[in-house]
Amino acid sequence: MKVRSVLPMRIAKIGYIVMSIILLFLGVLFITSPDISMQIIGKTLGTAMILFGCIKLVGYFSKDLFRLAFQFDLQFGILILVIGLVVLLKPADAINLLFIAMGITLLADSLFKIQIAFDSRKFGIGNWWGILALAILSGIAAAVLIFKPSESAKVLVILLGIALIVEGILNLFVAITTVKIIKHQYPDFIEEDYFEMEDENL
Repeated sequence: MKVRSVLPMRIAKIGYIVMSIILLFLGVLFITSPDISMQIIGKTLGTAMILFGCIKLVGYFSKDLFRLAFQFDLQFGILILVIGLVVLLKPADAINLLFIAMGITLLADSLFKIQIAFDSRKFGIGNWWGILALAILSGIAAAVLIFKPSESAKVLVILLGIALIVEGILNLFVAITTVKIIKHQYPDFIEEDYFEMEDENL
């Protein structure tokens, strides 16, 4: 039986880590430079979301060992790809909805990560509580961004920066603790092939 290639898993895990660092960087940038142009914010976030969406799709089809970090990434990857394209291609039209769209996207990811935390607990991953705590914090930050406690552009940019930092830490923690790469991992249909061989021998 030929073992599965670990290359897609490595690409997905490294991509998750790199994108998490990018989110952290953008978060710090937005907090320290709240006067930054909304056009630049829209184009930057749109590009980042498209890249992250592609990485999420690679992760979903990589079939890593635990299937925890990437289990919701087919639907969510497509969602942030579409939102990223809208924000990137039509930043002027999307800028008014940018903060709400980012808040909803981050809130959805937080909810998915809460489910991943409970699934991690079932798998015996000791750091599941860390995923849960970070997911709750990320969800709170996203909710604040959605309901916009202030109409000030500077305040909203700072809130966006905080949400991106928490989201970056959350994704980094999930990638490191739940994505396990096994070099000699067999394809999923090994059991099916085994039972077919067993039937032939009867």
